[in-house]
Amino acid sequence: MSVGARWIAPGKEVVMGIRKPDFAGSWYPGREQECLDAIKDFSNACVQCPPSGEGVLGGIVPHAGWFYSGRVAFNVIKCIKEGSSPDTFVIFGRHLYPGSGNFIMREGSWTTPLGELEIAGDLAERLTSEFRFTVETSSRHEQDNTIELQLPFIKYLFPDVKILPLGVPPVVNSIRIGERVAEIAREIGHKIVVIGSTDLTHYGYNYGYTPKGTGKAAVDWVKNENDKKMVDLMLAMEPENIITESLMNSNACCSGAVAAAVAAVKKMGAVKGERLIYTTSYDVRPDSSFVGYVGVIFHR
Repeated sequence: MSVGARWIAPGKEVVMGIRKPDFAGSWYPGREQECLDAIKDFSNACVQCPPSGEGVLGGIVPHAGWFYSGRVAFNVIKCIKEGSSPDTFVIFGRHLYPGSGNFIMREGSWTTPLGELEIAGDLAERLTSEFRFTVETSSRHEQDNTIELQLPFIKYLFPDVKILPLGVPPVVNSIRIGERVAEIAREIGHKIVVIGSTDLTHYGYNYGYTPKGTGKAAVDWVKNENDKKMVDLMLAMEPENIITESLMNSNACCSGAVAAAVAAVKKMGAVKGERLIYTTSYDVRPDSSFVGYVGVIFHR
């Protein structure tokens, strides 16, 4: 069992509470006005949302500190705002491995510098009756940047929405969880959007991954070959191949989350993925160790 979490049988009561942010003030601003100022800058980044009407069903976002990838993540969620009006945001994330379990918050809320986001308890209850999860609470949870860094953006753009935070590993069962999220939401009358949170290739000595050495050739290989293979699979909406590719070539740190999100939006009727932004930490601050980021939206 993970530290800060516990197994819980379906139907067992969970003490409700407010989960506090772990990364506010470090990975992103910790004060309301500072968050609003950063969001204003991201809003002015001149990112054009693809025309999709009301057909946007989800996306893929990165989760590095806002300095590096906040612009990408915010603009994905902004484009979702332009093409959807959900009552619930399902967020798949977590740095997990094939032997890891599933994680969920089932009740309570998660606060941000911009206010609280309530957990979609009815959707969570149905999922925990079908799949085994480690249930995290406001007081018992692991720190997780993959989901937390998206929450101020969601609260800003969708102030009344509920959320369902989920962690799933890179295994085939995660694809089924994604499909069931879509099916259960439809059954109980929720209008959801789904995002998967992942960064791409972690390259360099800091990450113990240098198959192309260092320098410009390594940067070009990450951008034009290794990351491109993963992004192409996202756009083609191939969840099984996303997991396989990431395990072979280390080009997505949370491929279970991506695969589950893709499976969910496909079940909801998405037929197309579009790349919104691709960048790397090298583009922001050149270094021999760097990480790739992509923003994708899915729509009918």
